Amino acid sequence: MDRSVRKIEHIKHALTTNQFGVNGFDDVSFLPNSLPNTSFHHVSLQTEMGKFHLSSPILINAMTGGAKQTTETNRKLAVIAREKGLAMAVGSQMAALKDPSVSESYRVVRVENPRGILFANVGAEATVDQAKAAVDMLEADGLQIHLNVMQELLMPEGDRDFRGYVDRIQSISEQVDVPVMVKEVGFGMARNTVLELIQAGVSLIDVGGRGGTNFAKVENLRRSSPLTMFEEWGLTTVESLLEASCVRTSDVAYVATGGIRHGLDVAKALAMGASAVGIAGAMLRCVQSQPLDDCLRAVDGWQHQLRVAMTALGAHKIADLREQSLFITGATAERARLRGIALEEWAQRGK
Repeated sequence: MDRSVRKIEHIKHALTTNQFGVNGFDDVSFLPNSLPNTSFHHVSLQTEMGKFHLSSPILINAMTGGAKQTTETNRKLAVIAREKGLAMAVGSQMAALKDPSVSESYRVVRVENPRGILFANVGAEATVDQAKAAVDMLEADGLQIHLNVMQELLMPEGDRDFRGYVDRIQSISEQVDVPVMVKEVGFGMARNTVLELIQAGVSLIDVGGRGGTNFAKVENLRRSSPLTMFEEWGLTTVESLLEASCVRTSDVAYVATGGIRHGLDVAKALAMGASAVGIAGAMLRCVQSQPLDDCLRAVDGWQHQLRVAMTALGAHKIADLREQSLFITGATAERARLRGIALEEWAQRGK
């Protein structure tokens, strides 16, 4: 199938499947603070994500590109990023690397946002030269390498050979001149994956948990014989953050993507160790169904909700959230304990 047709089908099915699944954040709650000793107007949303200084922890994460019809979608997303000072990633650029006629669907983001922080995007099958070409196409500040094994296996025309991924990721990280982020597309990351990436020299990791756009469902809608038993595959975003906490080092920054619904979810993800939070499906749905001004107001709403949570907790800055006590209960707690994760330590932080 033509890659451009596939890109259009992905958008259509992403919009028609349920936007949010079980992301784990309902199993996470804060210890309230009745004496926060802070002011809403003095709360700062600035954060450090590796070498990047961000004015907001919200990242417009990788979604689309690769077809002439997706150019307008990426243009609107770039306008949102520009107007709200958000970092942004494009969808996989492999389509444009193989068919330069669709490269404008990606380049439009740099045209609309000439001074913004932009991430190029390739799959783990990419060569070093392809990775460099993707970065050059956008004059990108960083590069995402996406991992989507289950999606590829369910995709009728998808890859079936995943050998050599770690070696290629390491080569790209060593030879590309911009920071490299490795991200899951929605199936989560276990600690062994995180550890392998760190050992390969990766210092930016997006755990991409289950709970947002379900690419297993998306691909099943494109199959003549759906494999529905794989639609709940993987770890939730919260479970992935817990897994990452077991191997965290000071020189690795994490991004939490997967089913972020509102500013309180953002606060919880940041409190669990994320430096930034990716929003993809909700952004896509917004630009496809609402006027641009409404999408800009939606971003304001998410940031307002985050500020409310931080003010109520007495967190003046993003780093203060990582000192907050967190109760982790329900199915998330049950699965975490089976993995040997001590949840009592999370509940007694800061005391």
